[in-house]
Amino acid sequence: MNDAAGKRSLLSRVSPTQWVAIGLSIFAVVFVLENRGKVSVEILLITVSSPMWLILLAMFVVGWIAGVLTTRRARR
Repeated sequence: MNDAAGKRSLLSRVSPTQWVAIGLSIFAVVFVLENRGKVSVEILLITVSSPMWLILLAMFVVGWIAGVLTTRRARR
């Protein structure tokens, strides 16, 4: 084996997909740090007070679950 091929730099061993994942992770951390303020959200007759990022994360999960359930039904 060639010595130069075995000693690739750390940066050259990271795939483009991993770079995108790193970038999205950094974006997510910045988003959470910027949106720590509490907001009030009314759901039917209940008022929930929580950090904005947590409310948005909950809505993302609800949307993801709805998408998964819809996709599984379409395949049957």
